[in-house]
Amino acid sequence: MTAKDFQPVYAFQKTLTSHGQTMTTYFDKKGRVKKVDACVDNDAADHSISLVSIIDHTLLKPNATAEQIAILCEQALAYNFGAVCVNSYWVAYCKAALAGSNVKVGAAIGFPLGAMSTKAKVYEAKRSIKDGAVEIDMVMNVGELKSGNLAAVANDIREVVRVAHKKGAIVKVILETCLLTDEEKVTACLLSKEAGADFVKTSTGFSTGGATVEDIRLMRGVVGPEMGVKASGGIRTLADAQAMIAAGATRIGTSGGVKMAEELAAQQA
Repeated sequence: MTAKDFQPVYAFQKTLTSHGQTMTTYFDKKGRVKKVDACVDNDAADHSISLVSIIDHTLLKPNATAEQIAILCEQALAYNFGAVCVNSYWVAYCKAALAGSNVKVGAAIGFPLGAMSTKAKVYEAKRSIKDGAVEIDMVMNVGELKSGNLAAVANDIREVVRVAHKKGAIVKVILETCLLTDEEKVTACLLSKEAGADFVKTSTGFSTGGATVEDIRLMRGVVGPEMGVKASGGIRTLADAQAMIAAGATRIGTSGGVKMAEELAAQQA
């Protein structure tokens, strides 16, 4: 017997290339993801995505002050970040501060637990869009997913997507991956995709863990090239962000964007 004889056998596999990466996802007979392999073309990955443009410059702390939100917007303008991401209360403030710029305003809704009613999430999404948000980061109902009530999870996402898309806003579904098994992560990604969401996102940054390279690879393998994947939670350095992009992330949520942008500029000088 050789080591080859002990290699697992998969029912089928799918391969895709996206953002300088070739990724192969292996499935069992029931269509469940069992393994994801990624091979990165470093030259392509370095140039396929502008890091600064995909940063969601984030401040979601409950004690964030108006002065701190103002600084967040000033930094976003100075470094030309793709978006700011704030709690829904601050959306109108950010919209006014960023008027005339290309920096988008994103609102976190149902944050950080996701355990409120769907009607509450829909109202918060509507209010945020009216105040100027063009991106909605909603927290999935984790408890219902873990209870096996997939219809409730799907409806929760679908209703927010419906009102957001009607107004031209996109939706990122926060899975809170640190609380999920791999099988639950796959299920959450599939539900989000089926509900019409634009992104799946790892974390709130307020639970027991944040983004991991392994989770980004898994999520990208499940949703394919059609959806965005946002890495958030614990991404503090340029190396962290680059690792997430290499794994398949197309958006980075972080409060450390300024440090990353300055480090990147120093490297390119």
